[in-house]
Amino acid sequence: MNKKLTFLILFLSIIVYAQQPTLFLIGDSTMANKENPDKNPEHGWGQMLPLLLTTGISVQNHATNGRSSKSFRTEGRWNKVLNQLKKGDFVIIQFGHNDQKVNDSARFTNPYTQYRANLERYVNEARSKGAIPILMTSIVRRNFNENGVLVDTHKEYPLVVRMVANDLKVPFVDLQLLSEQLEISYGPEKSKKLHLHYKKGDDPFYPEGKDDDTHLSKLGAESIAKLAATSLKGLKTGLEKYIK
Repeated sequence: MNKKLTFLILFLSIIVYAQQPTLFLIGDSTMANKENPDKNPEHGWGQMLPLLLTTGISVQNHATNGRSSKSFRTEGRWNKVLNQLKKGDFVIIQFGHNDQKVNDSARFTNPYTQYRANLERYVNEARSKGAIPILMTSIVRRNFNENGVLVDTHKEYPLVVRMVANDLKVPFVDLQLLSEQLEISYGPEKSKKLHLHYKKGDDPFYPEGKDDDTHLSKLGAESIAKLAATSLKGLKTGLEKYIK
């Protein structure tokens, strides 16, 4: 009797899990999971997002260091997501940092042509599976000038994300704006805490030191994840009921 009950509970658990929606994340290093999180100071904001969600949804973070909207597809990474997508799932799409790499033909995309077409294709293919795509602009780099003004480095790419979101009626989170506000609130010096700034000997993970204004510290990743979660909660896509 106990064995039958155990089997029944296990069987029902499998059914419930299979019916759960999955949140898929596709993007670059600023979103990606990092190895050795207990020792590695670098974290992606997508790595911290599951802590802000309930147990009613599973998360698959497919974001990968160095990928653009082009290379993520050509390397077959999108197919791994697409083949799993089912009705009621969600896909957060955030590219731009590496699409700018004009000296790298494997990653560079023209913002108004290839980049836009790639975003539209991700959206349409996700929708074809009954999933809900969500577009996000890239987070800003910490790039203050000598006057303490935060200067944009992404140029046309965030604008194109906004255009696609508007034209295709895609739920949209402006992480560029939100991360700008975050950086400015910390200011030119304190904002280093949001990124990876270490002098030689400060941290064993970076024995020679580190000065990185693109990638996130744990504090930076947690802060961005909270901003993303708050915005996602206001979109009314169905995802909001899984946000704590």
